Amino acid sequence: MTIKNRVIIIGICVSIFKCINNENGFADWKTYQGDFGRNQYSSLTQVNKENVHELAPLWIYKTGDSLRNNSQIQCNPIIINGILYATTPNLKLIALNAATGKLIWEFDPGLDFSPHVNRGVSYWESKNDKRILYTAGSLLFAIDALTGKPVGSFGASGVTSLKAGLGVRAADLFVIATSPGVVYNDLLIIGTRVSENADAAPGYVRAFNIFTGKVEWVFHTIPKPGEYGYSTWPKNAYNQIGGANAWAGISLDKKRGVVYIPTGSASFDFWGGNRLGKNLFANSIIALDASTGKRIWHYQTVHHDIWDRDLPAPPNLISVKHNNKMVDAVAQITKSGYVFLLNRDTGEPLFPVEERKVMKSDLIGEEAWETQPFPLKPPPFSRQRFTENEITNISEESYEYVKSILDTIRTGEQFIPPSIQGTMYFPGFDGGAEWGGASFDIETGVLYVNANEMPWIQHMVPLDLNNNGSVKPKTVYDVGKRIYRANCAICHGQELQGDIKGTFPHTTGTYPSLKNLDKKLSREETIKIIEKGKGFMPSYTQFSKDKKSALLAFLYNENPSIDSNNSNNDSWLENLSKELSEFKIPYTHTGYNRFYDQNGYPAVKPPWGTLNAIDLNKGEILWQVPLGEFTELTEKSIPKTGTENYGGPVTTAGGLIFIAASKDEHIRAFDKDSGEELWKYKLPAGGYATPSIYEIDNKQYIVIACGGGKMGTKPGDYYISFGLP
Repeated sequence: MTIKNRVIIIGICVSIFKCINNENGFADWKTYQGDFGRNQYSSLTQVNKENVHELAPLWIYKTGDSLRNNSQIQCNPIIINGILYATTPNLKLIALNAATGKLIWEFDPGLDFSPHVNRGVSYWESKNDKRILYTAGSLLFAIDALTGKPVGSFGASGVTSLKAGLGVRAADLFVIATSPGVVYNDLLIIGTRVSENADAAPGYVRAFNIFTGKVEWVFHTIPKPGEYGYSTWPKNAYNQIGGANAWAGISLDKKRGVVYIPTGSASFDFWGGNRLGKNLFANSIIALDASTGKRIWHYQTVHHDIWDRDLPAPPNLISVKHNNKMVDAVAQITKSGYVFLLNRDTGEPLFPVEERKVMKSDLIGEEAWETQPFPLKPPPFSRQRFTENEITNISEESYEYVKSILDTIRTGEQFIPPSIQGTMYFPGFDGGAEWGGASFDIETGVLYVNANEMPWIQHMVPLDLNNNGSVKPKTVYDVGKRIYRANCAICHGQELQGDIKGTFPHTTGTYPSLKNLDKKLSREETIKIIEKGKGFMPSYTQFSKDKKSALLAFLYNENPSIDSNNSNNDSWLENLSKELSEFKIPYTHTGYNRFYDQNGYPAVKPPWGTLNAIDLNKGEILWQVPLGEFTELTEKSIPKTGTENYGGPVTTAGGLIFIAASKDEHIRAFDKDSGEELWKYKLPAGGYATPSIYEIDNKQYIVIACGGGKMGTKPGDYYISFGLP
């Protein structure tokens, strides 16, 4: 970029900052999900029930990124003083004129590995110093909000590692951030996404100094000796177990100086024989002093999680009328379809929560916790049981197909443990609620949340291990097969078959077959993918050279035997076996498998996706409506079914709920009082993100990222802003 062009860009930015400076209400969308309480609410009223049908696109920005298969944009943009900040499919950071959609600047992080997804960015300012904090891969950047240039004083020339503060064990492990951190004074407080396998990094929450990039405090979600919660794990679990990470985002009460952090399960997700106990602070809402990271209170929503019941979204910080007085509260939505409503100061439930006995596990070494918490109010916003009565009724053929499979697996109440026989998860791995978050109407005390009603099936698969976890392979090929089954088969299948579109139990075609790999990729190309990742696949930088060699021997069907008389081979195998035995996990699993009928529709009775209104003052569900449709079914006079959905709603003072999210690739507006659909628009690609709403020069805008790529839908690279003509 020339100096002249840079001056022009800076001039444009400064002009926008001077001319468009809305400080009232939510005229700007200043932070991820609209406010620090993550309430996804706008006080704007220009677009309302009477005129919403007139909405039309005002501008469209196409990022121009080269689109990978299944690439996505899940970003909820922020809008500060007329500038929109967002990310692209390849995780470039862009600044757009929010009134016109014209590019102001673009920052390329220069990733040499698969970028994964990013759901938003953070903003900080002090006088004339204005910064965007965002993540790409395992890196945290500080970017000048006016110029798009790295801030040289932050970290190493504008970048620092997301692995800082996680300890030596995390150095070569998978660590990224899908959700942005929260800014408190001069701190960026952030969680991470880590592996869900046995080699997961610890999911500690950290505060980075915004000036220097240095870690100011660390909260150990897997406690160390002497820390609260240490006794809920086996001795020294913090040195061996990973996960318990805050991947979904963080909420902030600025007045109290407290952050509220939702965490996920400990790794490995589906067998916890090496982490017996309640496992604090996995699957917990944690209130921390934002300045120091000290625990104030916690509430655990799942004990000793073996179901991957991560808390999927940041809690809503709200005020409700409870026992005839206003109470500041925390509302946490869950994958199980519940809302935990807690006192913001104490963590005590406002409505009763019952500890109920659940089924014991029959997997070797596992001891499921005897009870799990069930909120009594509000009632669940997703169905809780999949029995014969819930089998799809869209056709007799579909019913019989689903029943034949249902009869072979375990199903019924929540918290049926994983099993070799096969276990039904309903709601499935992606909801009830998911990462799009819930919207809270500050005027009425009503929470709006979209839900998935999709059943999933999983089978546990024993690994060829001795009782002590050790491996005694006979060949290089055997070692590679063990590595593959423990790390790769979850996605690519036990027989390398991949996720074949149109076959049970998958229909999305997300993961390729690895059969006959020698005819598809060279060894060098495969090694690069292992080291750098590709698409949804994370990088495996932690794999040693020997470990990669063994994996390739299996994938390429090479060296199926070794010379038993060669002492070098024996030594090599012995050393590698020691490396593998560190994990001591006796099972893998068949992956995250949606349960469809023979035609690719969900196996359960509709609705398959819903939008729900929940009165948190009374703990009652007000209404529930389908979200999305399959037009080919409605044309057959089948009532609207709803679809799977990803992304969240935004509520406005104009009486509307805006949400995209659905598999049919529409954005919609609903009447917030009745749930009636008032408007919809077909997007160029699925809007699997949460909209942002803002105002410039007295004109209201609704913007949505259209990245597609989920559930087998086409990818896209668009941002579209809507408004009245």
